[in-house]
Amino acid sequence: MKKIIVQKFGGTSVADTERIKSVAKIVTNEKENGNDVVVVVSAMGHTTDHLVRMAQTLNPNPSEREMDMLLSTGECVSMALLTMAIQALGYEAVSFNAAQVGIFTENVHTKARIIDIKTDKLRKNLNEGKIIVVAGFQGITSDGEITTLGRGGSDTSAVALAAALNAERCDIYTDVEGVYTTDPRVVPNASKLDEISYEEMLELAHAGANVLHPRSVETAKQYEVPLRVRSSFKTDNLGTLILGVDKMEINKPVAGVAEDSSQIRIVVCDIPDTPGEAATLFGSLAKKNVSVDMIIQSYARKSSNTNDIAFTINKADLPQAQEVLNEVKDKLNAGDIKIDDNIAKVSIIGAGMIDRPGIASTMFQTLAESGINIRMISTSEIKISCLINKEDAQKAVKALHEVFALGSDEVADVKGTLPDV
Repeated sequence: MKKIIVQKFGGTSVADTERIKSVAKIVTNEKENGNDVVVVVSAMGHTTDHLVRMAQTLNPNPSEREMDMLLSTGECVSMALLTMAIQALGYEAVSFNAAQVGIFTENVHTKARIIDIKTDKLRKNLNEGKIIVVAGFQGITSDGEITTLGRGGSDTSAVALAAALNAERCDIYTDVEGVYTTDPRVVPNASKLDEISYEEMLELAHAGANVLHPRSVETAKQYEVPLRVRSSFKTDNLGTLILGVDKMEINKPVAGVAEDSSQIRIVVCDIPDTPGEAATLFGSLAKKNVSVDMIIQSYARKSSNTNDIAFTINKADLPQAQEVLNEVKDKLNAGDIKIDDNIAKVSIIGAGMIDRPGIASTMFQTLAESGINIRMISTSEIKISCLINKEDAQKAVKALHEVFALGSDEVADVKGTLPDV
C-alpha cells in the first residue's frame, strides 16, 4: 500500500502562475517518489487581504456569514489553478473544496473548528492514481453553511487531513526554510532548528511566531502526525521536523524567543470580591468566541471589598469584547474599563526549562538591565511570558536571544513572511 503524503502550500508559494508551476513540480516529484499525494493550498498572495478591503468599502461591518462566503473563494482559485498546472505536466489530478470532500466544522463563522472529515472520496481518487488538491481554510456545517477556520487555517486543514488519512507525514511549505529561534528579521543570526517538539512549537505559535497556526500544531500533537516545515523555494533543505518531546535530545533549556504585538490589555476595575464574578466575565467572553491569554487579578481592597482583573486578548476580538463588557459591567457592578494597545508580549520557550532553576530570574534580570519594565507575567512548564511596552519589544527579543545563546554564526536568508490563510 502506498504511503500518503500531505503537502500544504501557503499564499507566497502560490502567489502567481510562475510560482504555481514551481509548486506543481514539487507535488509531482513527490508522486514520482512512489507516494500518494494530497495537496492543501492557501489563497494566492494577498488575495484574502484584498477581499477584506473590498468588503469593507461596501459595508464597514459585514456579517460573518457573508465574509466566510467571500473569503472561501480565494482558496478555490488556488486549488483549480494548481490542479491545471499539475495536469499540464501529464499527471491526473482533481480539485475539491471542503464541501465536496466533507470537511465538517462546528456552526461558527470565521473561527470554526473541524469536527469530522469524510475520506471516502479522497481514498477513491487516490486509489485511481490521482493527485488531489484541496482548498484549505474552509469547512462546511452539517446544514450546508460555508465556514472558515480563521487566519492561518490552511495549516489546520492540512494537518487534519493528514490525521484523517493516517498519512505518513504532513509537509508545510512556506517562504522560510524552517522554524527559527526567533524572527530573523529582528535578529539576523537567528538559528534554524533542525527539530522542535510539538509542545515547544505550540507555545511558540501561541506566543506570536507566525510559522504555524496553533491549532495545526495541536492537531498534529493529538494525532501524532509527523510535521515538517520547509521552504517551497529551497526544496533541498529539509527544514524543521516537529515531533514528540520524548523523541528529542534537549541540549539547551530555551529553544526560542517569540514576540506578539497583536494583543491588547483590558482592565476591569472595582469588581466586587465575591465568588462567581470572574466566571461571569470570562464565560461571557467565551460565548462570543473571544479567547483570553494572560490574566491577573489583584488582591482585594479591604476598604471596598473589590479587586481589578486585567487580561489580554487579540486586537481582532476587541469589538466582540467591548460588546460583552458593556453587557456585563452593570451585572458585575464593576467600575471603569481601561483598554491599552501599547503592549507586546515577549516569551521564552523551551522543553529544557522544566526543573531547570534560574531561567525566570535570568529573563527578568535581562529585561531589567535593558531598562524594560514588566507589566504582567504568565508561565507554564515550558514558557515564560512578559507583557511589556510595545516600543521595547524588539530590544527585549534581541537581549533574550543573546543571553540564552540562541544565535548562529550565519545570517539567516529569509524573505518577509506573509501570513497565510
